[in-house]
Amino acid sequence: MPQIKLVVGLGNPGSEYEKTRHNLGQMVFDEIPLQWNKKFKGRVASWRAKDDLVYFLIPETYMNLSGESVQAAASFYKIDPGNILVLHDELDIDFGKLMLKKGGGFAGHNGLKSIGEKLGTDAFLRIRLGIGRPGKGSSMGVADYVLHQFSEDEKALLPDVLKLASMAVMKLIEVGWSKAASQVTKSLLVANKK
Repeated sequence: MPQIKLVVGLGNPGSEYEKTRHNLGQMVFDEIPLQWNKKFKGRVASWRAKDDLVYFLIPETYMNLSGESVQAAASFYKIDPGNILVLHDELDIDFGKLMLKKGGGFAGHNGLKSIGEKLGTDAFLRIRLGIGRPGKGSSMGVADYVLHQFSEDEKALLPDVLKLASMAVMKLIEVGWSKAASQVTKSLLVANKK
């Protein structure tokens, strides 16, 4: 049985937020051929991994209410928090870099905070997708920065970032977090050096 049962891509609903930094988590799903259905205040899809189904979820609440969608799906499918993988944007990592994390704090991320509150725990898995912070001397605050479109330089790298993240997701599903985490981390480190 795969350890990961539910994969969540965070973002905000609506066309105005579609290609913004805060939606990077859900953008990864564009690389995976999935058939979506409306459910759990969001969109849900399933993927067969060996003999088991893994569910993918894009909450269509706003970011700070993401937990409502995640909790509804987890409850319906009877999925423990430790079997949930959340993909989210991360200010504290440079753009183009990805890191894995198991549990821990939310670093001010409202989507993670909402999920933690609704699940009653922070013990879910994460792929942290680096977006960096506004450059020195930038007049843009963090709130505006995460809701802003990617820069031209970032857009050039974005396809590679999304492909790498989707490959990490599928590897983690295929062999489970415990077996795949070190392997995925090594491949991310190699990719991040390019």
